[in-house]
Parts: sequence; structure tokens; C-alpha cells
Amino acid sequence: MLELEKNSFSEEIENLVNQYGSDRQALLQILQAVQKKHKYVSDFAQQEIARLLNIHPVEVYSIVSFYSFLCSEPKGRNIIRLCRTISCDMAGKDKIESAVKRELGISFGETTNDGRVTLEFTNCLGMCDQGPAMLVNDRVYTHLNPEEAVNILNEVK
Repeated sequence: MLELEKNSFSEEIENLVNQYGSDRQALLQILQAVQKKHKYVSDFAQQEIARLLNIHPVEVYSIVSFYSFLCSEPKGRNIIRLCRTISCDMAGKDKIESAVKRELGISFGETTNDGRVTLEFTNCLGMCDQGPAMLVNDRVYTHLNPEEAVNILNEVK
């Protein structure tokens, strides 16, 4: 990261600290704001957040690594998460999984070469009575069948 970019990024994080506060209670909100804008929380961002909140960087990393919706590595512009609970399994999740992998040409845990889509599993979307369920960025899709899942992907791509 170039020095100019680091300074700009440090300033961005300082603005978030001013907005949300400089105590531990603000940590998650700051991390979510960085994640939303940059699609991940870089090592540099974690260090800066720790410095500005006067906490140890390990504390910041522990939060980033604990929550599945925060990540420390770059991801695609669009993140597709397929629920893998037993209720979604029973509702036909495997067919959705196969169709999505075939359509994108990647496996779960991977990002398309063009950086547009990252494919992930998630443990629960809270839609157990409406499975199979899939989260595309911030939008939940329920009662999916393979054709609908592919249509959704084509809208996102």
C-alpha cells in the first residue's frame, strides 16, 4: 500500500472513530463500515483501528475472524452465501449448490476470475421454514429451485 493510500485510509478510519466513538463498543460498527466499503478488513485497517481505539490488534483480529460476515481477505464485489443448515439440506440445497457452482464455474470458498462473485456457505440465514435460502449481498432469497438460483446469479453477474 502506498504511503498516500495509507494516509487516506488512516484518515477514513479516524472519521469512523469520530462517528462511532473511540471505545471498544464502537469496534464492531467500525469494522462493519470498513467491510461494507472495501469488501474486507485489511491487516493495515485492523492495525489502524486497534491503534485508534487503543486496544491490541489481536482483539480486532479476533472479532474479524469470529464473525462470518467480516473477512480479512479481499472478496468479490458480490458475495453469494448459501445456507447449509439441515433444514435447507432437506429442502434441496444440494441441487442449488450444483447449479450455482456450474453457472459460476467456481467452488464454494472461491471468487470468479473477474472478481465479480465470491461463493460461500453460511451456517444459518434464519429462514429454516423457507429453504433452501441464499443471501446475495444483503438480499435474502427463499424457496429456491436451481433455475431461480441461476436467474439470480445472472442478474448479479
